[in-house]
Amino acid sequence: MADERVDGVRLQKVLAARGIASRRVVEDMIAEGRIAVNGEIAVLGRRIDPESDVIEVDGVLVGVAPDLVHYLLHKPAGVVSTASDTHDRPIVTDIVPSEPRVWPVGRLDIETEGLLLLSNNGELTHRLTHPSFSVDKEYLAELDGEPKPGDLRAWRNGVELEDGMTAPAKASLVSPRVLRLIIHEGRNRQVRRMCDARGFRVKRLVRTRIGPLTDTTLKPGEWRVLEPEEVRKLEEATGRAEGSSG
Repeated sequence: MADERVDGVRLQKVLAARGIASRRVVEDMIAEGRIAVNGEIAVLGRRIDPESDVIEVDGVLVGVAPDLVHYLLHKPAGVVSTASDTHDRPIVTDIVPSEPRVWPVGRLDIETEGLLLLSNNGELTHRLTHPSFSVDKEYLAELDGEPKPGDLRAWRNGVELEDGMTAPAKASLVSPRVLRLIIHEGRNRQVRRMCDARGFRVKRLVRTRIGPLTDTTLKPGEWRVLEPEEVRKLEEATGRAEGSSG
């Protein structure tokens, strides 16, 4: 039986507007039982409140509120990863549109370059920044020396920092002095401190990937809006991580 609610917006209209699929395809997905609203399988005719209802497609959380925005920025060196700064330094939110207001998802230190998300999607921000969801971040670090196999083993096993042992990382060399490091923790200046713990100074640090997101075409200071498919992949990555964390 179709949902009897008369308030709200038809589910297929909302999901089509968010780029999930055409209305006709969304209707087929509803009929196949692939879409849930607030934990219950949706039926044809279902109306929702995009501001409050929780929508899942194939078990993956989907943001449907019309004012949600997600920007991918290539942060330049010298820009602070905050929405305000008491020292009047350049901030990342000055680079993207001012409305609607967004916040950086996590941080890169002022001298680190590379990919940074900015969004007003609080739930996704939490999932991407909380360590329990284990979302990978990949970095390229230009070092002042050449790591040896023992250094790579140490990074892979975890190194002792002043705030405790790091989780195992994926470490490999792109060239004799360029390290690729993949971590899922979000400690302050973690990559630089992990390198310092093995006696290396980082000369340049660039984040090249956030979970499933990468973009080699963005130049420092450039940004773009995430495609709906990219947002879904982020939701999927955090959902999978949550399920595996117990």
